[in-house]
Amino acid sequence: MTDDVRGFPAFGAQPGRGPFARSWWGRAWISAMEDTALDLRQLKQGRKYATAGLVGPIAVGPGRIAAQVDDVDGGPYQTRLRLAELSEVDWERFLDRVASRAGHLAALLDRDMPHDLVEAADDAGVHLLPGIGDLDPECDCPGWELPCRHAAALSFQVSWLLDADPFVLLLIRGKGEREVLDELQRRNAPRFVRTTGADEDVPVSDAFARTIPVMPDLGAFTPSGRPEVPAAPGIPAESFVFLADNAAAAAEALLSGAPRLNRRQDAVRLAATFPGTEAAARLREDAGADFARAVAAWTYAGRGGLDVLESTWSPPKPVLARARAALAEAAEDRDVVLEFDRNRGTVAGTDVQLRAGRDGRWYPYRAEDGVWWPSGSPETDPGVAFSALLA
Repeated sequence: MTDDVRGFPAFGAQPGRGPFARSWWGRAWISAMEDTALDLRQLKQGRKYATAGLVGPIAVGPGRIAAQVDDVDGGPYQTRLRLAELSEVDWERFLDRVASRAGHLAALLDRDMPHDLVEAADDAGVHLLPGIGDLDPECDCPGWELPCRHAAALSFQVSWLLDADPFVLLLIRGKGEREVLDELQRRNAPRFVRTTGADEDVPVSDAFARTIPVMPDLGAFTPSGRPEVPAAPGIPAESFVFLADNAAAAAEALLSGAPRLNRRQDAVRLAATFPGTEAAARLREDAGADFARAVAAWTYAGRGGLDVLESTWSPPKPVLARARAALAEAAEDRDVVLEFDRNRGTVAGTDVQLRAGRDGRWYPYRAEDGVWWPSGSPETDPGVAFSALLA
């Protein structure tokens, strides 16, 4: 039996289900579809069709998703979504990332998709989640829109499948759950190394009789697992705790394959990660207001937040159109205008701004004394971010 193709029964009508995609990876899927759309009316109609149960059973296989979608004006229509499969080289890189940390595999088995796993894969050049323009909708309906309301309805329901099981995304990218788990088991299998030399024929009884060297005494361990190192002349004990924590954070970043930070970025990371330490206080005092803004950006969103603070880029027009539509909906009856300067959208006449990140998320900002400051965690839905800023 193979899991190269999986079938899912129709969801049926879902009145009052609430927002689409409760998981962050499900929301990223929806964003990839919405950011490409040129007609927001088709998206709204697609949402209605999805919750009304007009999408039939869904078949998912490598590179494709298919279903029949009914229509109040006709149908059913044969609707498909295509997404490029990962190459074998990309799969090797991705599976190596998962196998490198036991927590990643445990999360997948618990039907969770860790943020740091996807980010580490992105850093290695493996883009697991679809980006703008990656989803290719097809439908035999007479509509010309991209996507049409039938493809939009199918895509919205696929986000429900992804919420329940991230292995669905891996199947679309080319490998089913069983194949992925077999590959991971192969990578994590114990490796036995046969030694050669004088000890090769040592009897087992003699080997177990050997004295095991005593490890150096590192002192008692605290409940957090850190060694409790006493103070040294001129160096308080807190400094050793800080060094141990920082070394652990740096090692974790190195093992996850995160790109190296330059000296300033690392200083920002230190000040944001260990805010109550003397080192963080000194860094803040010596660096000024720009450094404080950088620390705030890192505190909210890590390196991605820092990149959005310090760099600009030009998003595709559908991304900007989606933000304007989201603002109009969040503002309800208020007359608001969104003015864009590259990826920075400012609500005219207010101290509110959203910045589009290259990762598909929207970063909220507020002006304080004419200076824009990060003001919250990023959202994949600009409407959610605008609602929080305008509340």
